[in-house]
Amino acid sequence: MSDQLNTEDKYTIQLAAHGVVALMASCRPGALTAPRSGIAAAKALSTATGLTGQVLADKPPKLPFKGSLAKTAALALPALTKSAKTLDGIDESEGDNFRRTMRMVAASAAANRATSPAEAEMLRKIEDALR
Repeated sequence: MSDQLNTEDKYTIQLAAHGVVALMASCRPGALTAPRSGIAAAKALSTATGLTGQVLADKPPKLPFKGSLAKTAALALPALTKSAKTLDGIDESEGDNFRRTMRMVAASAAANRATSPAEAEMLRKIEDALR
């Protein structure tokens, strides 16, 4: 089923998904809170199913998430939009599956405590990118 996607499409999906993890972990800086957010989001990412799950089950390529949150957002948010549209083109249910998975990943990073203003804003930006 993942043969319906070319290498660039798969990379973009990986970039988008791992970008959500990086963005949400970066919204809660701290010695313990950022890693906890990242671990929660990564665990949620591992539950993906369908074509999205198949692509994410592959070893992720070297991803360019070094530097500021702004640089990560500049890469990840457009990748979310492109990935959702690409998957919609294959099968609308796959696009919906991708969107639900990315929402769950983002929400998992913010779970188990009050959502900070930075997390709330990043959740809004992720939601906007998925439309």
